[in-house]
Amino acid sequence: MRVKSAVVLRYITPLVSVIMPLIIMGQLFTFAESFGPWDSTNFFIYQLIAYQLVVVYAVTNAYSSQLASEKVWLTLPALIIAPFRQVYLMIGIYFSFLTVIAFPFIIFFILALIYLPITILTIFAMLFVFFCLSLIFSGIGLFLGVGAISKENIVPYIRWGLSIAFSFSAITLPFEFFPEGIVQNIIRLNPLYYIIDIARLVWIENNFIYSITHHPFHLFVLLSLTILLPILGYKFYDYIFKKYGIVGY
Repeated sequence: MRVKSAVVLRYITPLVSVIMPLIIMGQLFTFAESFGPWDSTNFFIYQLIAYQLVVVYAVTNAYSSQLASEKVWLTLPALIIAPFRQVYLMIGIYFSFLTVIAFPFIIFFILALIYLPITILTIFAMLFVFFCLSLIFSGIGLFLGVGAISKENIVPYIRWGLSIAFSFSAITLPFEFFPEGIVQNIIRLNPLYYIIDIARLVWIENNFIYSITHHPFHLFVLLSLTILLPILGYKFYDYIFKKYGIVGY
């Protein structure tokens, strides 16, 4: 029951972050017709994608939770001395996580298609964007993963930084909803804002060519982070692990 409840809660908890903004914006749309491209007719898509983003973002915790569990049960040394490279272990954790989130992701993807249908090309474009996001978040997860093994004291600082970044990423409320000036400027400096925003823009614009030509900086940030973060994450993981090894337990 402990394991089953943990899986169910993993799917249900993100709904809280989706439902509350939906209620709030439902009231605000009675005073303002729209916030940027979002209005009362398409904001439901905004929140459906928000749920998918939160589910995919959970990959950041997959490495730390899995590796911490292996360390506690003293099985990590056996995995490390096994005759395969550690990169294969990281890839295995990544794909096992994708299997776990596949069910809720597909359900909410279908709900979004029913609510606001898109073309086949846009569907493939959306799946590509979410795949890029999963790689980006997995790169971040590697920083947390090696912390769980070798340097546990750095994990709270990384989580604290991620919390701040997501607070200023417009993940649950539209960018135009935030006060102009310093707050919107902080959001513009946040790379997470662009990779989250492009996922929604591709869907509602329903024209991938239009999206990439009208939001080139969004695409640049998405592709750059997709390449850089997994590489930097693994390099950081490899460096810290080789320097400190398994610490604790």
